[in-house]
Amino acid sequence: MKEKKRPARAANQISSMLNEVLGQDRFPVDVVKLAQEYSKVTSADPIVQVVGEAFDDFDGMLKASSDQSKWMIIYNTNCTEGRQRFTIAHEFGHYILHRKDQRLFECASSRASEVGSVDRDLEKEADEFAAALLMPLDDFRRQITSKEPGFELFSHLAERYGVSLTAAALRWINVAPKRAVLVASRDGFMLWASSNQAAYNSGAVFATRKNTIELPESALAVREDSPSYGAKQRVPAYHWFENEHPELELIETMVATEQYDYTLTLLLLPDVGGGYDDESEDELLEDTVSRFI
Repeated sequence: MKEKKRPARAANQISSMLNEVLGQDRFPVDVVKLAQEYSKVTSADPIVQVVGEAFDDFDGMLKASSDQSKWMIIYNTNCTEGRQRFTIAHEFGHYILHRKDQRLFECASSRASEVGSVDRDLEKEADEFAAALLMPLDDFRRQITSKEPGFELFSHLAERYGVSLTAAALRWINVAPKRAVLVASRDGFMLWASSNQAAYNSGAVFATRKNTIELPESALAVREDSPSYGAKQRVPAYHWFENEHPELELIETMVATEQYDYTLTLLLLPDVGGGYDDESEDELLEDTVSRFI
């Protein structure tokens, strides 16, 4: 039987060590230094190089030497600094979780991976590790307590952890106590959508991998008056999710537009029972690397 990986737990163990050594106000994580020094201290086959190069349709790589006595991480410099940091943390995740299983990990961009032979389970686990390492849950919750979700909060989180605003928003919805969905769109159609566990369990989910989904006519992202980031409105939940009760309303916030080539929209839905379970942390974050595109 294949061993079940616990990416968030593995990242949390490293974070606990960093808290002891560096204190809690230690962000953003120096992921290059961490990958090399941690692997050198804990393993006989350390990461000896972290190298940036310019690529097209390629995010990063973890590669072993011929005798598997040392490893190298390569990341794409043709992207934002936040994306680069996440890629390095992702490859470090492959090193921690998967290096006993194979000696080469080639992580293409989401566009390229759609047609490639990518092991989605391995990629999902490396994504979960990276998110938990760069944005550890204990500190993340301290940052978001009693703060309204939206552009200002997500910008603060992105700056603190050295990640993109999209990554910060994805991390937020997956620790949110209520149903939340993040939608990226362009020209009135969804590029991708990510629901947290509470939303997914209630059926508030968009199957964007298999379907072309148009935004509802009431959506801020398609309004003719072109609202700016931070714009907010209450709308009937069934405008977005046809199975929602006609009397329920959701809060729709346009998180970002101008600095992206897509529009990012946050949907907060009212409770319908159940709710978020802290023990589900390992299962919540899905395909985060692909969301950066």
